[in-house]
Amino acid sequence: MNFEKLYTLLDKKSDEMIKNRRYLHEHPEVSFQEEKTSEFILKHYADKDVKVEYPLGTHGIKVTIDSGKPGKTVALRADFDALPIQEETDLPFASKNGAMHACGHDGHTAYLLALADCLIELKSEFTGKVVILHQHAEEAPPGGAKEMIEAGALEGVDAVFGCHFMNMMQPGKAYYHAGPTQHARSKFIIKVQGQGGHASMPQDANDAILIASQVVINLQSIVSRRISSMESAVLTIGSFDGKGQANIIKDCVTLEGDVRCLTDETNHFIEREIRRICVGIAQAYACEIKVDYTIDYPVLYNDTKLTEFVYKTLQKAKIPELKGVEDSGIQNPSEDFAYYAQVKPACFFYIGAKPDAEAVYPHHHPKFEINEEALMLAAKSVGTIALQYLNDPCICDEKCQCEPACDCGESCDCRE
Repeated sequence: MNFEKLYTLLDKKSDEMIKNRRYLHEHPEVSFQEEKTSEFILKHYADKDVKVEYPLGTHGIKVTIDSGKPGKTVALRADFDALPIQEETDLPFASKNGAMHACGHDGHTAYLLALADCLIELKSEFTGKVVILHQHAEEAPPGGAKEMIEAGALEGVDAVFGCHFMNMMQPGKAYYHAGPTQHARSKFIIKVQGQGGHASMPQDANDAILIASQVVINLQSIVSRRISSMESAVLTIGSFDGKGQANIIKDCVTLEGDVRCLTDETNHFIEREIRRICVGIAQAYACEIKVDYTIDYPVLYNDTKLTEFVYKTLQKAKIPELKGVEDSGIQNPSEDFAYYAQVKPACFFYIGAKPDAEAVYPHHHPKFEINEEALMLAAKSVGTIALQYLNDPCICDEKCQCEPACDCGESCDCRE
């Protein structure tokens, strides 16, 4: 397929894309509170030849672009929530409301709005349907993806694609990985109930700080001694709420922690081990320990065939801004796109967005920035993938449609 029409249309949208991104950056809203952001997106689609469904969940938006011709349905997803971070950049469009787009979701939304406009104009160039998923609340479990799926976001969809800007990856490049790609995330809260008392009479008390310290030390042995070195897992105690007074033996301590891993089996194993250790320590110290373990997001699993299709499509495409396509390897953060991948074949890939600056700050940092050139590369990459998927009858079809005849010629993957 000739993608020049798409690229030309997107080039004309460049200024609008940047303008929308900067507006969203200046007016961020945190997860599940994106009222004005969703209004901004809905206004964008007003009077356009699309079907808009709102709300899906709290603030999710589903936009269907129907070519009017039978075929497959592809979904393209971008998130639009921000983080509760006070921005510390010197950008002229920096947020001033106490929230911040410190993960690039403003850029995700801006590129997808522009791409959607171009796909509406190109209805005659493809078959089937394109579903645009503007998703709220990626940053806060249980996440917007789960709500949108439950509300019917993926009904009739054959495959789902999404991308994320990564400001530690080189600009001008796209990155992919097949199979398990981003970690599952769980959180836990452990409440240690001892018995308070006077610091001079420890025999009449049961020191919750001492007991909680034993819990922390023993939990660290789960990854180092109970999980194979061939597996990936991280357990972090991020909060030890034991503040008291020097002459008081603490009555109660609350611990909060985070677990990351690459398989559901490992996740459940870590939960069992945490509970087992806490039961043992409670018995040893004659106290009560309560454990609340919540599995937030599952492992993000990129469909192998679909990811290979993404790689080959981007390699063959003549996108002017694309300088290379590389395997990113497994990424540590978690992502609720994983829920889409549990329901439909899906591929989530990355666009390099490293700023042209001496100091580069990571995602979720108050000085986080992205290279705005990534927006155009994302729009052209995702657009190319979507159109190629819709127009190639062989892609990821278990029963290849090439026999007895194939319309996709030498480029068809099943002939390679």
